[in-house]
Amino acid sequence: MSEKDAIDAGKVTFELVSPERILISEAVEMVVIPGTEGDFGVLPGHSPLISAIRPGTIRVYQDGVVTETIFIASGFAEVTPTRCTVLADNAITATGLDSAAVAEELALATVSYEAAKGSDDIDTVMALDKALQIATAKQEAIDAR
Repeated sequence: MSEKDAIDAGKVTFELVSPERILISEAVEMVVIPGTEGDFGVLPGHSPLISAIRPGTIRVYQDGVVTETIFIASGFAEVTPTRCTVLADNAITATGLDSAAVAEELALATVSYEAAKGSDDIDTVMALDKALQIATAKQEAIDAR
């Protein structure tokens, strides 16, 4: 389906691209992206924008329901009236996340961050905070499936 046909059908072309390959390229009703300033939905005719992405879950909608949830650690989204392209550093479907491994990762990240929080080593604290944000977002993606 061409981009013009997609927008005429009430769809927006959504592409999720990792460094290795294109993970998704399809016409969708709506996609919700976890931007750094908050989640934003992309529908056909959306105003152009570029946004950084925070750790969170991308939700793909077809026929008014979420058909796909994808965890994303970080990246950028580019939106035009007919297309939403997400360039992701790391992305995995919510069903592909291992519940036990994520629970362990979250527990370790929480303990590590709490232990370092009062430290003068700002770089370490910031890195541990980012790890905690990623682990929390993975757990939220699992909870949403």
